[in-house]
Amino acid sequence: MPSRIVMALGLALVVTQAPAAAAARPNIIFVLADDLAQGDLGCYGQKLIRTPCLDRMARDGTRFTQAYSGTSVCAPSRTSLMIGQHTGHSPIRANREAQPEGQKPLPPGTYTVARLLRDHGYATACIGKWGMGMFDTAGSPLKVGFDHFFGYNCQRHAHSYFPTCLYRDDQRFELPGNDGKGVGKTYAQDLIADETLRWVTANKDRPFFLFYSATLPHGRFEIDDLGAYRNEGWTEQQKTYAAMVTRLDRDLGRLLGRLQELGLDEKTLVIVAGDNGSSFAPDSELGKRFDQTMGGRLRGFKRTLYEGGLRQACIARWPGVVPAGRVCDEPWAFWDFLPTCAELVGAKLPAGVTTDGLSIVSLLQGGAAPAREYFYWELHEGASLQAVRFGRWKAVRNGPSAAVELYDLEADPGERKDLAAERPDLVARARQLMAAAHTDHPDWPMRDKAPPRQKSAPGA
Repeated sequence: MPSRIVMALGLALVVTQAPAAAAARPNIIFVLADDLAQGDLGCYGQKLIRTPCLDRMARDGTRFTQAYSGTSVCAPSRTSLMIGQHTGHSPIRANREAQPEGQKPLPPGTYTVARLLRDHGYATACIGKWGMGMFDTAGSPLKVGFDHFFGYNCQRHAHSYFPTCLYRDDQRFELPGNDGKGVGKTYAQDLIADETLRWVTANKDRPFFLFYSATLPHGRFEIDDLGAYRNEGWTEQQKTYAAMVTRLDRDLGRLLGRLQELGLDEKTLVIVAGDNGSSFAPDSELGKRFDQTMGGRLRGFKRTLYEGGLRQACIARWPGVVPAGRVCDEPWAFWDFLPTCAELVGAKLPAGVTTDGLSIVSLLQGGAAPAREYFYWELHEGASLQAVRFGRWKAVRNGPSAAVELYDLEADPGERKDLAAERPDLVARARQLMAAAHTDHPDWPMRDKAPPRQKSAPGA
């Protein structure tokens, strides 16, 4: 059994595990669907958008109600997933553009889950969107543990579903007939989905890790076929969004079907998640049609640190290991993925590599979540936001000079009643945890508003 890991306040500890039998090591597929929210899926209560494959996956596996993203925008959330650190320690704490193409890269020597798994005999691929460093930087996916890349590197580029080009490894290839502005012959998701099937088939005889970073259903809202929604009495944007979610669902169904065809179904852990919670406001054009707030149960959305921005859709499936039909209310977070993979392959992290996460192998198998002191988030897209969850309590501070808000998530998951004035003791505790979890970084100074001319990647 793995040794119990106790996370002390403010410390990131090295993970150790007992060796696992090589034959028991699963293939691992992590599907990160850009902006997919709980409220988009039928298994979470959506009534208008059809998601039969993901609903079936939830019946065959475990659906999580309190799975937390790394933070509530793209690049820092993905970084947290890849490196096993929360955004108080991560080198990427907001979306930042690089010119002429790309985003602020991961720093040299960054240790990722891909590197961990490749070092333990896994084939590794990132297919879809990367957004953590162009190919000429230290953050290139091909320099941090991935054998193969296919898709978009830059988040801005990934806003187009009819792009003029994509990348195979670090080589650009053109898509004739596409204008990059919503018109074209080739819908990029079709190529990305086909590549996942090709790569899994090519690596069926060895353990593999696929980071399937799908761009659907992130805006811009573009699709080549409205399908079942064509004749709905909705706006074009609403019909397009629904069709994008259903296209994602169909493509994930194709991937699960391919695993079954190859006899890999019971050898493969598949996790599907969004990279943040709700992506649009309830009073927006999409929000008025598709309720991502779970019937008003969750407050906030993208670029906030309330539960609606942090809790994302998440389903895990591994027949015979992950319980079928389970709905799990226990919390875990993206930074738990790296230590989870370490336990699955019987790995010990190299000296000097640290993680804020805890393995959730037992939770995936139907047990309890690991005991921990807190969860912590930051975001530097404007004011420097902080949030910490400790037990049933959640504190949010919307800027270093702002008051600390306090919520009881058990009694008030919608974070409607601020209890800070009633519980100064817990506010003091939250301040202590925020201070301990935050490591100063010159690129991410704590600010009450965005600095002049500071610009994040639009819509990412």
